[in-house]
Amino acid sequence: MPIRSVRQAVPQFAGRRNSLQACCWRAQDLRYHMASATTQTTDHFRGEDFATLLDETLGRDSGFDGSVVRGRVVRLTDDYAIVDVGLKSEGRVSLREFAPPGVKPEVQPGDVIELYVERYEDRDGSIVLSREKARREEAWTSLEKAFEANQRVNGTIYGRVKGGFTVDLGGAMAFLPGSQVDIRPVRDVGPLMGVPQPFQILKMDRARGNIVVSRRAVLEETRAEQRSELIQGLTEGMILDGVVKNITDYGAFVDLGGVDGLLHVTDIAWKRINHPSEALQIGQPVRVQVIRFNPDTQRISLGMKQLEADPWENVALKYPPGARFTGRVTNITDYGAFVELEPGVEGLVHVSEMSWTKKNVHPGKIVATSQEVDVMVLDVDSSKRRISLGLKQVQRNPWEQFAEEHKVGSTVEGEIRNITEFGLFIGLSADIDGMVHMSDLSWDEAGEEAMKNYEKGQVVKAKVLDVDVEKERISLGIKQLQEDPAADALASIQKGTIVTCIVTAVQTNGIEVKVDDVLSGFIRRAELARDKAEQRPERFAVGERVDAKVVSVDRTSRKVALTIKGREVEEDKQAINEYGSADSGASLGDILGAAIRRRNTED
Repeated sequence: MPIRSVRQAVPQFAGRRNSLQACCWRAQDLRYHMASATTQTTDHFRGEDFATLLDETLGRDSGFDGSVVRGRVVRLTDDYAIVDVGLKSEGRVSLREFAPPGVKPEVQPGDVIELYVERYEDRDGSIVLSREKARREEAWTSLEKAFEANQRVNGTIYGRVKGGFTVDLGGAMAFLPGSQVDIRPVRDVGPLMGVPQPFQILKMDRARGNIVVSRRAVLEETRAEQRSELIQGLTEGMILDGVVKNITDYGAFVDLGGVDGLLHVTDIAWKRINHPSEALQIGQPVRVQVIRFNPDTQRISLGMKQLEADPWENVALKYPPGARFTGRVTNITDYGAFVELEPGVEGLVHVSEMSWTKKNVHPGKIVATSQEVDVMVLDVDSSKRRISLGLKQVQRNPWEQFAEEHKVGSTVEGEIRNITEFGLFIGLSADIDGMVHMSDLSWDEAGEEAMKNYEKGQVVKAKVLDVDVEKERISLGIKQLQEDPAADALASIQKGTIVTCIVTAVQTNGIEVKVDDVLSGFIRRAELARDKAEQRPERFAVGERVDAKVVSVDRTSRKVALTIKGREVEEDKQAINEYGSADSGASLGDILGAAIRRRNTED
């Protein structure tokens, strides 16, 4: 080709430089023809000079790889969209890049779209295009402008990674650190996932493809604006709408629109709530009332139950003492169980009021949570919001029932459940026991000796001696099943009677004696003789018979107190009265001698 022809053709293509899609293939053809012309015009100038001239006119970078172009959809196949981008061949784009999996792509023939050129020509001569990368390039350009202008961008949290979350910023992927999610730590990020919301770009590096965003910065900025506006008009008693932002063990934080308030667990509802999650969920809209507001610390206390009627009004009329009701066990503690009579009204069944017979037992072994129980109202204190309930009062008192069915003196039979140092406990029913004191085991043997004749599990009979309903005690006796062998002796012995007894033991403080072989007696040392010199226990021997005067009789313990000294003094008085006195000239020896002779004569 002549040089003049080339110079005339170059400006024509150069004028179309701004439309590279239309001139690319023509430029390549032109290079081919110019290269041929170079071989024909070597006499005028060398080929490299011609190529330099062409590069100066068209520019060196005439490739399309990595650029974003506009194209028109020509037709659709099963998997691809065929697009004309103004180049010498059409390109194709996978339909999967136009919609998420499972969603029909919203693209039709004739649509004009922007695409990213991945390769200008593959081995088949086709142009490889990408819709997703075009969106990403477009997004990066827009995000860089927002970053430079310090503007917020919209995005969607869609995934969780180590240390934070991934955010889709209109095609560009960004990293959201866990510390930048919210002002306060968020336990459950589920409600924030998939929701479009604003973010602040903290860092961008296009070369590495890194973007770091913050949701917390946006919240803090918005919060500061709304907080000052809201706090200026905030007063106690105001009713506001909010959204549950976070839930803790002691309550829930409610977002009032720029400022958070604490809704304590005790102010959620009138009824007992063990954990706020039983009534609230994160993201739930709620209506609350401002209970307290501290302008200095800007702390806001909220309440929900204050918007409802107080169920404790007129509770004294609804639940009078002595009335029976059915309730549900809501909570069990070491000291009792709480029973809900109606929503918001609970009463306490103290552990002492749970069972007639089960003492020192944990309430959890008597009732269970959510169990329906019948209770009786014992006391109502409306001012303190307290109701005392009784569980055992709705059941019959087993002690009263026993007293009605077994009168004193009746005979019962039961198994020995326990043996203690002071007696036996005999089971009278499934719940109550009766006690046989060791003194009521035998008429003849001592209590300790008599207890050796019994063992646990043995079935015995006993007589009912006493029933004390108030103290919940039943006294039994085994020896009372037989006649008292000392009954006749006790009936014949009175105070002041002179009896003959046998010495059974000699002690330092006196002597033990037996009266009529059935009654036990004791003569103290001072009562052994009238003369102090004779008050010596050792002058008596076991088995010796002595006469003594009865001082007192304990018919319950069957013991007799005796005195020899008293008997001697009484005999002296009688002898003096009968045989004269020392004042009439008779000596005491004469009087006693006469008395003795008279007695011998009578015998």
